[in-house]
Amino acid sequence: MTLEGTLEADVSTADGESRPESVAFAFTVTNAGAEPVELQFSDMCKAEFVVRDGDREVWRFTEGRMFAQMLSREALPPGASSTYEGEWERPRPGAYTASAELRAQEASCEAHTSLTVPE
Repeated sequence: MTLEGTLEADVSTADGESRPESVAFAFTVTNAGAEPVELQFSDMCKAEFVVRDGDREVWRFTEGRMFAQMLSREALPPGASSTYEGEWERPRPGAYTASAELRAQEASCEAHTSLTVPE
């Protein structure tokens, strides 16, 4: 099983505002192998997103949230991708490293990206 991940971060501001109101994350997981991959999830949260300032964690997508406990499966044929999204509301200004990790059972994939939240 060969899964490859990419992570994009989009810092957005409200109309007429200069301070960012959120950072939208898009974590794309691609089956880079020759065989189909079946991803199995134990709840509705399929990816974890974490933002760090150096070694210090400043935000975690799942912190303070509850997710429905629902078993689900997702098939990824060779070359197919699936994208999982998360949003950091009211981000603090600064330069960060963001990471995303697939929360599937018996399959792993992660990706990282740098982002800057302006003041």
